[in-house]
Amino acid sequence: MRAPDAVNAPSTARPLGLRFRLGLKRVFDLLVASVAVVILLPVLAVISLLILLSSGRPILFRQVRVGRDGEEFTMLKYRTMVVDAEARLDEVSLGNLRSGPLFKRNDDPRVTPIGRFLRRSSLDELPQLFNVIGGSMSLVGPRPALPREVESFPPELRARETFPQGITGLWQIQNRTDAHFIKYIESDLAYVENWSLHRDIWILLCTPFAVVKHALRRGEVQPEAAAIIDFVPHDAPSSSAAADRTDGSVVSHEIA
Repeated sequence: MRAPDAVNAPSTARPLGLRFRLGLKRVFDLLVASVAVVILLPVLAVISLLILLSSGRPILFRQVRVGRDGEEFTMLKYRTMVVDAEARLDEVSLGNLRSGPLFKRNDDPRVTPIGRFLRRSSLDELPQLFNVIGGSMSLVGPRPALPREVESFPPELRARETFPQGITGLWQIQNRTDAHFIKYIESDLAYVENWSLHRDIWILLCTPFAVVKHALRRGEVQPEAAAIIDFVPHDAPSSSAAADRTDGSVVSHEIA
């Protein structure tokens, strides 16, 4: 299934050289993710047990995201919110700290105690290693967006879909707590325009440091930046960006 507005998605035709390099990227992803899963099996088991004992099933959260070439796939995460989070959207829809179509709250009341720790440490993302092994994601790349978010993306940002979407990426290590949507755009386009396997390895090596920094800052988006509205959907009929940001249809209950 394709994401909405697929007419603006990039062409799937690629030069032979790029296809070869993306093939190397896939081999690299498969090797590293497979080894990581084997090494991290005890950690995965402990986290699964903690979630099960603290808030029951389901252990995993599954969400449809937009991947390479606009194809939708099911992304995996550890569940970090209460089971009825979707029914409680009204409680959080007015507290968005990000501009543009993205959503983030520092004090989301639906997050469980163990979920708060998993989010702060980014351990909730570990199940995406299985997405990587299955081929729907990469270790490094633009962060996969929700279909409703993609509907509001400017056409030039659809270039991000020429690459596999990643567990980590340039935005995660540089601008993760920045509320401005323009930073999200700049990071994704810079990654696509300057991609190389060496750059992927550099981003992977920087990721643990970014995770520690994020954890020490308690994973909070900077609220003073969020007050500035710097993005209006390209097809918006008016300048009501503030209302668009708090519309419940854009809010997902487990957004990365």
